[in-house]
Amino acid sequence: MSKKEKKPKKTKVKKPPLGRRLGSRMRTMGLVGADAVRNPRGIPQTAHGAFRTWFRKIWDTRGGGLYTLGYALSFAALEFRTLIGEVAGMGNPGDFVIAQLIEFFMRFGTETISNLVMAFMWPVFVVSWYPPWGMGLLILAFGLFPRFIRPPIERWLFQGEQDSA
Repeated sequence: MSKKEKKPKKTKVKKPPLGRRLGSRMRTMGLVGADAVRNPRGIPQTAHGAFRTWFRKIWDTRGGGLYTLGYALSFAALEFRTLIGEVAGMGNPGDFVIAQLIEFFMRFGTETISNLVMAFMWPVFVVSWYPPWGMGLLILAFGLFPRFIRPPIERWLFQGEQDSA
């Protein structure tokens, strides 16, 4: 390749500063909270959109296969179980708000890391669920996933986007 035929440099898109990203997320959380107070019936719709956005990021990052689906569902279930356990064990609301708030977030954060590791290992739990049948179920799921499960998931994830093809 000669000097005249140099490849154009790829420009790296800079992320906004951390403070701006956090501020944007805090504003979004405030708007969602205010909307939840004004319109409580809209909470499931808002949660659905947030879950879909989160799942889409996981789907794109992890490759969009059965492993990704298992990871995302395992992580969501483990986080939900952790959150319910933390809220159930909080005692009276006054103590929770004043004394337990920091402990709640610290404990929830450490359990999130544990849930992350457990979610990565979801095939092990399926295989050990019922030893001879768990392995068969996992193999069957990997075989049937591309034909029967992936298309509806992708329709749900990418709904509203125009096909570029």
